[in-house]
Amino acid sequence: MSDFAPYKDLYLGHLAVERALSPNTVAAYASDLDDFLLHLKERGVKSPLAAGRGDLLDYLLHIADRLGPRSRARRLSAVKGFYAFLEEENYVKGSPAASLESPALPRSVPKALGEEDVQRLVAAPDPSTPLGLRNRAMFELMYAGGLRVSELLDLSLGGLNLDEGFIRARGKGSKDRLIPVGDLAAFFVRRYLQEARPGLARGRERPWVFLNSRGGRMSRQYFWRLVSREAQALGLGRVSPHCLRHSFATHLVEGGADLRAVQLMLGHRGLGTTEKYLKTGSRRLKKVHEKSHPRGRREDK
Repeated sequence: MSDFAPYKDLYLGHLAVERALSPNTVAAYASDLDDFLLHLKERGVKSPLAAGRGDLLDYLLHIADRLGPRSRARRLSAVKGFYAFLEEENYVKGSPAASLESPALPRSVPKALGEEDVQRLVAAPDPSTPLGLRNRAMFELMYAGGLRVSELLDLSLGGLNLDEGFIRARGKGSKDRLIPVGDLAAFFVRRYLQEARPGLARGRERPWVFLNSRGGRMSRQYFWRLVSREAQALGLGRVSPHCLRHSFATHLVEGGADLRAVQLMLGHRGLGTTEKYLKTGSRRLKKVHEKSHPRGRREDK
């Protein structure tokens, strides 16, 4: 057994038992550490306890040309966690990775569908059947209110105020917020409550608005499959339920909505999280301007 394996095995055991991480996560840590420890061996370092900050910097330079920022950040996170564990267990007096900074990650811009594609997706379920009517009501409400999947599935009957055009959703941190919804979404939710939900509930009292075929709370995985199936059938490619929330926000910003109002409707803590939709909307508007305006594009391009 090498001088490397015992320390790696101790750390992986700590992740699996004390931190109760999933087997897949532990396997990912193991793979990242194997790459790092192999690099140390190739540099002639006899033990991870003998590695210094310079050895770790050399490793980061080694992977800089091979991996993207996210993969490099994940590798560094594994190394830092490994040495933090060794320090806590008194194998090393100070972690050589403590002062190393992760690479800056590019801010991802959410995927949003165009208005026409969203209308097609939302209208895809067949409201002539009980489950189709349920799905249509869910799609309409999620897009109309910019709901998170958990907010939609946890929505209670007491949270509906369709006469006033509002719903009360419970978001992150168990914080409630009032969300306005349009007439079309309210129409389909009312139809679902009258025509489909009683049959799904089978006479039992259930707090959730939207029920699965057995009368219980619908799972996130099942709702994801519903959205994905309809999107694939329409030729829209890979579309997640969260795409409806992104589209809601993007279309509001494109329509000139105040960013602070969008922030409140989405339930974001800070305006910075909402500003990414401004970037998305600006890009779309720029493309429209270039395509449609007589002087939107230079002739020599």
